[in-house]
Amino acid sequence: METYERIIRKKEVLMIVGLSAVTIWRKEKKGEFPKRVKLGGNSVGWLKSEIDQWIATIAESRMT
Repeated sequence: METYERIIRKKEVLMIVGLSAVTIWRKEKKGEFPKRVKLGGNSVGWLKSEIDQWIATIAESRMT
């Protein structure tokens, strides 16, 4: 079975993380959120694994 990286678009990222587009952009600029991947033209996406890791890190920080 092959494992592959999935790129998710903005609409899905917004639904998954529950933040606004502006908040994500601000966090990206501060280095607090995974960087977007340019797909061409005006299209961007994020690596699903990086979003999952970001969520896991937030969850871990709540445990301490």
